[in-house]
Amino acid sequence: MGRKMEWAGKEKHMRGIPRKLVFLAVGAFAKAVATLLNTTSVHNADTLIRLVRSRLPGIPLLTVSNHMSTLDDPLLWGFKGFPSLDANLARWVLSAEDICFKNYALTYFFRLGKCIPITRGAGIYQEHMNEALQCLNNGAWLHTFPEGKVSQEDAPIRRLKWGTASLIVRAHVTPIVLPMVHSGFEELFGRLGSSTGDAGEVFS
Repeated sequence: MGRKMEWAGKEKHMRGIPRKLVFLAVGAFAKAVATLLNTTSVHNADTLIRLVRSRLPGIPLLTVSNHMSTLDDPLLWGFKGFPSLDANLARWVLSAEDICFKNYALTYFFRLGKCIPITRGAGIYQEHMNEALQCLNNGAWLHTFPEGKVSQEDAPIRRLKWGTASLIVRAHVTPIVLPMVHSGFEELFGRLGSSTGDAGEVFS
């Protein structure tokens, strides 16, 4: 599929209109789930919002978090006050190729959503890791799940993969690294469409 449709992730693709529509729709979904259907507690959100909105030009931002469910992204960005509808401010994110890029339609959708395909087990120098590195070199915001897979174990965080560290080391400008921890999103599958509850907590 031509480097997994890298062209669809470009800001100039169709004047950015499809990308804006995707972020409007997905951002609205995230806000509805996180703030209307659930109760969400967020700690130190001002730090994340400030770095997303007003860090110095050319300084990349790298956020890292645990991974509790396939809904973590976009629900992480659905809390009140976060600019989740703004495609220009939105994160790039490393996404599992075998889940998000199975066919043409999914690949196009996730590319518009600023997702970068990563093949599990292919190492830190695989093709699209260079694309992620370029995002940092452009001063963009990149989010990663360094555990490398969904983990719902009630235990200390899993051994972290080397890919995130390699991006930090290889970036032309050392990114601002902001760690985050969240909980509760893994319980939302049963709640969506049935009831409300407590959503995750985000610590940054």
